[in-house]
Amino acid sequence: MNNSDVEILEKKLCYQGFFTMERYLLRHRLFNGGWSKPIVRELMERGHAAAVLPYDPVSDQVVMIEQFRIGAISAPTGPWLLEIVAGIIELNEPAEQVVKREAVEEAGCAIHELIPLFDYLVSPGGTSERIALYCGRVDIRHIVGDFYGIEAEGEDIKVHVMPFAEALSLLNTGKIAAASAIIALQWLALNRDYVRSCWLTT
Repeated sequence: MNNSDVEILEKKLCYQGFFTMERYLLRHRLFNGGWSKPIVRELMERGHAAAVLPYDPVSDQVVMIEQFRIGAISAPTGPWLLEIVAGIIELNEPAEQVVKREAVEEAGCAIHELIPLFDYLVSPGGTSERIALYCGRVDIRHIVGDFYGIEAEGEDIKVHVMPFAEALSLLNTGKIAAASAIIALQWLALNRDYVRSCWLTT
């Protein structure tokens, strides 16, 4: 099935702020070939994002960041999350450019090479947001300072440089709850030897 198997009967703007909320009245093709009854769905439009796990293959360390997240306000572990570098993709901006810029702004590190990992839907039941996910080669010796972020944008970011084994332990004990960080760390756990063999010879 594809987009032609969806018929939008009505579309209404419900809210316009930092994010946008829209309400759809639609019907879609059923697997048996017929059409569904008209259904109502709300959709949060917040644009698309790009994220990167900064990894130093020489020291075998990763760069994680910690910041306050309103979406985790009721989480058992609290609203300060260990994450990877990420940013919103502006109109016509390449995702690779986003992660290189955000790595400097959020973690004080320069990305030298990128490996594309996945392009995934964050929560397709309620938002259109997609994330382009990468692993990026960095040199942690050039990171100066522990705190980053753009004050005018309300960012207050703490940088954590840690051995990959420590990050994996935090992941396995449930202390990392952000989806992009979980996916990227699991990918690196499966592909670390390959990544190091590639990057240590360049």
